[in-house]
Amino acid sequence: MTAVLGIETSCDETAAAVVIDGREVRSNIVLSQVDLHRKYGGVVPEIASRAHLETFDQVIAEALSDAGVRLDEIDAVAVSSRPGLVTCLIIGVTAAKALAWSIGKPLLAVNHVHAHVTSPAITLADPPWPAVALVVSGGHTSLYYLSDPAHIELMGATTDDACGEAFDKVSSILGLGYPGGPVIEQAAAKGHPQAINFPRTMLKRGSLDFSFSGIKTAVLYHVHGFGKTSGGLEKLSGGEIADIAAGFQAAVIDVVIAKSMLAVAQAGANTLLAGGGVLANSVLRGGLEDACARAGIALHLADRAYCTDNGAMIAAHGYYLFQAGCVSQLDEDAHSAETNELIFSR
Repeated sequence: MTAVLGIETSCDETAAAVVIDGREVRSNIVLSQVDLHRKYGGVVPEIASRAHLETFDQVIAEALSDAGVRLDEIDAVAVSSRPGLVTCLIIGVTAAKALAWSIGKPLLAVNHVHAHVTSPAITLADPPWPAVALVVSGGHTSLYYLSDPAHIELMGATTDDACGEAFDKVSSILGLGYPGGPVIEQAAAKGHPQAINFPRTMLKRGSLDFSFSGIKTAVLYHVHGFGKTSGGLEKLSGGEIADIAAGFQAAVIDVVIAKSMLAVAQAGANTLLAGGGVLANSVLRGGLEDACARAGIALHLADRAYCTDNGAMIAAHGYYLFQAGCVSQLDEDAHSAETNELIFSR
């Protein structure tokens, strides 16, 4: 039995969890900062890092208490070290190094996007890899080929706005608030997805990259008029705003599903994993289920509890790195961007 303490501070959630053998979640504490950032319409790094610093001890203590373990009973400490807001990552990485040193246990530096990749496995009896994996979140929209948790190859990524970022920006355009994902989904449920045919940007033939800046601009001009950035919202009814939200959501999800199925075909895979905060969207989850069922592809979605950034996925991914001998040194740094990515070629 291997108990891993997972620590996550890459953005605006202070999170910690204790996971046994990569699958048995003993605790999963997530302290969200959404209320702190809502009035700014997005995450303010300085506010986020200060909040991590103020609440970190409380979150760690609660994770250990809920799991019923002492710190010295932990076998390894896993921490999100990349990518993310570097001022936030530094809080978690520094603390994780101190904790690992204090109990004489290994440090496991985790790429938190890779943790999203393997997060669907937390609820499975057997590992689902090899597989293609989709990650859709506020900062990342990426496709990967996963041979195993220690060997994850990038297949395609966003070239501009990530999926979640597009939801936030369109929500701002429509005056719906922050964060954009939940409020767009709520508004879209009252609208008609076919009422407005927003563009589906697929890029060049066979490309697995994503681009959502165009649809954001399309929504902006639809609301205010071509070339304008204000003056149109107050003229729209609630029903018209709902139709715009539904049309936008449908266009984004169509692209995400189409690219995911293309990635599976290009890789010659028969399994698709999906994780990330945007995967909490019910329409996206249902669309992926339908597409995979038609294609005969095994689909494993991250449980909603593990979609947004959390310590359980960090601990679970850290366990697999530990098993593979991928132990970090105590001079590990925080990195704002993904590093050492392998470009997919198969």
